[in-house]
Amino acid sequence: MNTGSWENNVRKVVPYVPGEQPKFSNVIKLNTNENPYPPSPSVRKVLDEYNCADMRLYPDPDASVLVNAIAERYGVKSSQVFVGVGSDDVLSVAFLTFFNSDKPVLFPDITYSFYDVWADVYRIPYIQKPLDSDFRINPDDYKCENGGIIFPNPNAPTGCEESLEMIEDIVKSNPGSVVIIDEAYVDFGAESALSLTEKYENLLVVQTFSKSRSMAGMRIGYAIGNEKLIKYMNDVKFSINSYTMTPLTILCGAAGIKDEEYFVRTVNKITETREYSKKRLAELGFTFPDSKSNFIFASHKSVPASEIFTALKERKIYVRYWNKEKINNHLRISVGTREEMDELFGALEGILK
Repeated sequence: MNTGSWENNVRKVVPYVPGEQPKFSNVIKLNTNENPYPPSPSVRKVLDEYNCADMRLYPDPDASVLVNAIAERYGVKSSQVFVGVGSDDVLSVAFLTFFNSDKPVLFPDITYSFYDVWADVYRIPYIQKPLDSDFRINPDDYKCENGGIIFPNPNAPTGCEESLEMIEDIVKSNPGSVVIIDEAYVDFGAESALSLTEKYENLLVVQTFSKSRSMAGMRIGYAIGNEKLIKYMNDVKFSINSYTMTPLTILCGAAGIKDEEYFVRTVNKITETREYSKKRLAELGFTFPDSKSNFIFASHKSVPASEIFTALKERKIYVRYWNKEKINNHLRISVGTREEMDELFGALEGILK
C-alpha cells in the first residue's frame, strides 16, 4: 500500500457530537430539546398540496417566500433577514463571514459546543470566558480586544437568561466587532435582543424553527440584523452554495411562521409543563438554574448524574449528559409532554430509592 504523506494536508478537527438519536421506537426522548408537539396544521396542508413535479426545478436561491414571511412576522425589511439550513448553517456562515481577523473570538466556556468546532474548522482563534458559579456571564469579560463575540440567550445547556441591558452593554462596548446572540430558545420565556438590531449595526440575532416551531426535521434557521451584515452573509453563502433550501422547506417554513395562534398555544403548553417539571424535580432532590428554555439543567443532591443517566437509558428514557469539567454532575432534560414528564418522574423515583 502506498503510504504517502497526503494526510499531512488534511484539515483535522474534533467534530461536534449531537444528542443520541435512538434507532428503535418506544422511547421517551428528552435529550435533544425537540418540540414534543407537531408543527402547525398549515405545514401539513402545504405537504398535502405540494406538487412533486416541482422537485425537478432548482429552488429560489433567495428563498423569498420564507424571507418575506419572517420579515413580516418581526416587522423588519426582507433585506434584514438571512435564512439557512437550520441555525447551525446560519451560525456557520456567520463565523466564516465575520470572524475573520487574527484576534480571538470570545464565547463562554459552558455553552453550545458547536462554537469551538466551527472556530477550529475555520482556523479562527478563540478564548472561552468562564461562567460564574451560577452559570452567568460576566459582561466585563467581553470588554477587551476581540475578533467577535457569540453566546446563546438563554444559554445552552444551562437555560439561564441574561438581561437585555447586559447584552446591550456588551454590544455597545464592542463597536469594532460583530456580536452574535444565538436565540434558539428565546421563545420559551426570555427577552429577545431583536429590538437592539435597529440601534446597533454590529449586532446579529439568530433564531430557529427547530424548537418553538416544531420543525427540527425541516432544518430552517434565520438571522436578523443590519442590512450590511445580511448582505455580507449572503455574499459568502452564494460563494459556497446558492441552493441551500428545498422548495418544500421554503413553503413549509413560510406557512409555519404565519400561524401565530398555534405557535403561542404550543409554546404555552411547553412552558407550563416546564414549570410543573421544576416543582417535581425539586421534590425529588434536584437543583437547577432557573430555566427560560425548553429544558432544565439539573443536578441531584446525592446521586451522580452519570448514574442517573445510565439508569434512565436502561428504562428507554433519554436525557443529555456531558462528561465534562464543571458540568459532569448535571443532566439536561428536555421538556416533553406532561405524560412523558410524568413517566420520567416515576422512573426517577425508582432510581433515587
